[in-house]
Amino acid sequence: MFKSLEHKFKGCEYIFKGVEHKFKAYKQKIYKEEIKFITMANYVLQELPEELADGKKVVFPKMQTYSLHDYETVMKHMRDYTGNISEGMIRAVFDAFTSVMESWMPLGHTLKIDGLGVFSLSLGFDTSTPSEKAIANSNHQEEDIKTKYRHVCIKGINFKPDPELIKKMNGQTTFDRVETNIVTPRKKKYNREERIEKAKAIIEKNGYFTLTDYAIATDQSKAAASLDLRDIVADATSGITTRGNHSHKVWVANK
Repeated sequence: MFKSLEHKFKGCEYIFKGVEHKFKAYKQKIYKEEIKFITMANYVLQELPEELADGKKVVFPKMQTYSLHDYETVMKHMRDYTGNISEGMIRAVFDAFTSVMESWMPLGHTLKIDGLGVFSLSLGFDTSTPSEKAIANSNHQEEDIKTKYRHVCIKGINFKPDPELIKKMNGQTTFDRVETNIVTPRKKKYNREERIEKAKAIIEKNGYFTLTDYAIATDQSKAAASLDLRDIVADATSGITTRGNHSHKVWVANK
């Protein structure tokens, strides 16, 4: 009798496990359908500034973003998607990955996650520290200091997505245009002479300036500021020239 009941209980247990498995599979299917609905995004057509388009009218789509999903929200999405993986396990994976980034990327290593992408560091000058020239002047050193640069530090992390990830998102996403009119770029806040004066003021204060410094001072995007500086440097009467290359490029007075 007891063996018969035990057998029946085990049979019920198998049934419940089967139902639970089907429920989790159904839940994941519903969540994927919700994701497809959520990722239906909007965009506007925006016109590229004239200085970036060589005087031609160039239009490109720009995605509209409405919210930022924070850490807790991402955790909830991951739990709903995976089903049987605990929140503690997900947090542990995130923490471990962050520790790996902190330990290995500063040593010159890039990190590749298949299906996600490649992470690498970007460097820049530490503007919170004095330049070598300023230190020499404060110590009353008379020898020529060849560099006016500050100490190098980590400025950011670059991310290059896996092509397969882009392919998957394109396969499940639909974009709708929300405005019929093309968004035109705003006019420059300062004229050319005013922008050059602002650049010279930064050089007078710091000895040089970066692309970011110039973009902020003249209220421009980095792309527009880069082309603007290219024209300014090409003008021998501007009094401004460049030093260094790529991420180490700075602008100084042309003496």
